[in-house]
Amino acid sequence: MPQDTERLFIMTRPGHLFFKAAIPGALGMLLSSMYYLLEAILVGRVLGAEAFAGLNLAMPFVIINYAVADLIGVGSSVQIAIRLGKGDRESADNIFTCSVLMIIAAGVVLGSFLFISAPMLFRAMGADETLVPYAVSYLRVYALFSPLTTAAFAVDNYLRICGRIRYSLMMNVVLATMAVIYEMIFLILLGGGIASAALGTELGILTAVIFGFIPFLRGRLDLHFRRPRFSLPMIRTIIACGLPTFLSNVSGRLVSIVMNVMLLRFGGADAVSVYGILMNADGVVIPLLYGTCDALQPSVGYNWGAGRKDRVAAIEKYCFGFGAVLSNLLFLFLFFFPEVAVNLFIGEGGASIHSLGITAVRIASLGYIVRWIGICTQCFMSAIEKPRYAAAISVANACMFPLLLIALLYPLHLQGIWMNQPLTALLCAALSVLILLHNRRFLRQS
Repeated sequence: MPQDTERLFIMTRPGHLFFKAAIPGALGMLLSSMYYLLEAILVGRVLGAEAFAGLNLAMPFVIINYAVADLIGVGSSVQIAIRLGKGDRESADNIFTCSVLMIIAAGVVLGSFLFISAPMLFRAMGADETLVPYAVSYLRVYALFSPLTTAAFAVDNYLRICGRIRYSLMMNVVLATMAVIYEMIFLILLGGGIASAALGTELGILTAVIFGFIPFLRGRLDLHFRRPRFSLPMIRTIIACGLPTFLSNVSGRLVSIVMNVMLLRFGGADAVSVYGILMNADGVVIPLLYGTCDALQPSVGYNWGAGRKDRVAAIEKYCFGFGAVLSNLLFLFLFFFPEVAVNLFIGEGGASIHSLGITAVRIASLGYIVRWIGICTQCFMSAIEKPRYAAAISVANACMFPLLLIALLYPLHLQGIWMNQPLTALLCAALSVLILLHNRRFLRQS
């Protein structure tokens, strides 16, 4: 068994492990998603409100594309960590190799579909001919780069499994930094359009992917590339373990597509822009929460495989505590200073949607009071090989509850859309508490 991995996951005190693994992991995931936030700010301020609305129409499809790779990355990471905990390095290497090849193949298939079908998708949503060119141009750049860049989030998981937490953080720093530099060059210095914004982001991601795989190609980590041996049981297990995260990502984006259709009907491009502000605010706290839990999943899986349930429980206490503090701090900020979020994206040219945005941000911020409960519980259940519970939380949070509330709150039009997020968070928190109570025997034994 590799000594570095055992020392980090088994021998390090839970509190020290949290600060050593979770904090860099949370910051790394925030940085890896920060380029979306900065991209939205640049597009909104440089290209205007219509380009910002077009970006927000296309973004759900972009995230769905990456979610397929994340499905394989997260699912394989759980299995790899457990195999390493049991000392089965050969199986861990095989899962690692097969997963990388599966991610590339998925990028080719889904990227081709999105490139070809982009105009049809946006017209079917109800977008007019003013917004369609923006959305199509943006999505097609991501589709072209899909086979090369979708592995970005998976390699982040693999680096953390091998104990290269700082290197993982550096990879995300490289991603965010290069994406912003490329975008500023293309948008500000060269005066490019929305396609150049997407190109800048994709070049930044590609740089980070190359940077992330260098240690593996050199053969210096606990995971090594080998001749792949695919099997249906292995593929099924990877999909089962990654399904909760995948369902959360995809279901949430499908709901966003439904939301965009309703927003176009009730408020046009202005309403789509306001919803984009809410989603970008969400893009700050959610990566931090998921990043914390995701960074500790390898240690939880390792200890679970090694039979150390006491350490599993101790590690999770830090996850839940940090999630509660962080989530409520964001609630306080957005509720009392909503104009900061609105002005950040729409600038001076968006006076017509300023008051609408203030109201929407205040209402949506209420969800962060309990948002952390569902996220932390979902990641916990996934890490200890209870994917059904994790999938139930994921589907309920990302799809079932939002769609139910869309139907119930439909008569309220835009107000109903703004209320959807906090009510979904409340229902998901209640479901998570029920699941934890159902599994209290395990918690007591820990």
